[in-house]
Amino acid sequence: MNHAVQRSASIRLTDDQRIAWLRLIRSENVGPATFRDLVNHFGSAAASLEALPGLAGRTGRKIRIADAAEAERELVGLARLGARIVAIGEGDYPPWLREIDAPPPLIAVRGTGERLMIQPMVAIVGARNASVAGRKMAQILARDLGREGFVVASGLARGIDAAAHEAALEAGTLAVFAGGLDRLYPPENEALAARIIQQGGAHISEMPLGWEPRARDFPRRNRLVSGVAAGVVVVEAAERSGSLITARLAGQQGRVVFAVPGSPLDPRAAGANRLIKEGAHLVTAVDDIVAMLAPMLGRAFSPPPDWSEPAGETDLDRRPEPGEGDRALLLEALGPVPTVIDDLIRFTGLPASVVQVLLIELDLAGRIERHPGQRVALVDG
Repeated sequence: MNHAVQRSASIRLTDDQRIAWLRLIRSENVGPATFRDLVNHFGSAAASLEALPGLAGRTGRKIRIADAAEAERELVGLARLGARIVAIGEGDYPPWLREIDAPPPLIAVRGTGERLMIQPMVAIVGARNASVAGRKMAQILARDLGREGFVVASGLARGIDAAAHEAALEAGTLAVFAGGLDRLYPPENEALAARIIQQGGAHISEMPLGWEPRARDFPRRNRLVSGVAAGVVVVEAAERSGSLITARLAGQQGRVVFAVPGSPLDPRAAGANRLIKEGAHLVTAVDDIVAMLAPMLGRAFSPPPDWSEPAGETDLDRRPEPGEGDRALLLEALGPVPTVIDDLIRFTGLPASVVQVLLIELDLAGRIERHPGQRVALVDG
């Protein structure tokens, strides 16, 4: 069954733009939201790189800015792996991922390109210490989803993730890494990771080449697992588990959350059973998933952002610069509770462009945290 998603025309970065984008996202304290704000404010990644030292200096902070040689080394290293950097809006960037809050502007992709990425995806996640029955259920769902024209995405972890990838090999499966593409975790899944590539699947990561995954990188990875998919299926998950983090992120992203029920006597089923109580769709067969997702699959995605560089004088050149009084006013409005940026603009009465650049300064200084829904919070210290 062909469920290929509708897409608008894609963009293609020039070589110089790709280097500038990679330098910007690899610079200290520049995450996806700050990257977007910088490019929106200054008009291009190259102009943003020129502005970074001054922006960081206003808060008394000196940050590390990635240089061109560093970016070029990463591109060469990826090429040796048979991988490449893909920008948001390019043809082989997953269209569902582009729709999440603060999507990664660049992802590293190894394996098949556009053909796999335009297929609708379903994520299957669950316990690492999965039961035999749980693994079997994950395999049945993954195999049947492949036959229905879906790509199965997961995190290549032990247990349910590995079982889902294994069963989806024939149709093509997508593995999302928590570290760099050359830093597989866990190492025991090396053979499975190789088979994913050999049989037409792909690996993706937003992290730099050589990055060793840390504990805090896995929730960040999980937002991509749910982000690439139209729906997320949880098969066995304890009450406190990464799979429930993925399900929560899926709900925040507007994805459909499914769960396979399990025995109340098995702690590995407690999380999935709770999700069903809270409104997740109960799954006992692939038809439960396909029936729910089918109406969503003909949707057209929003056009990619316009990353063309401005020529001559533009509105960017006439935007007001923030003053010291503006900084104090915004800091007073911020607090530890996440606040919607539009509310900050209304409360302070400052122009949106001024609030934007002040938040960039604070982000570069490590003073704020970004939260879903265009919310920010002040960090202690």
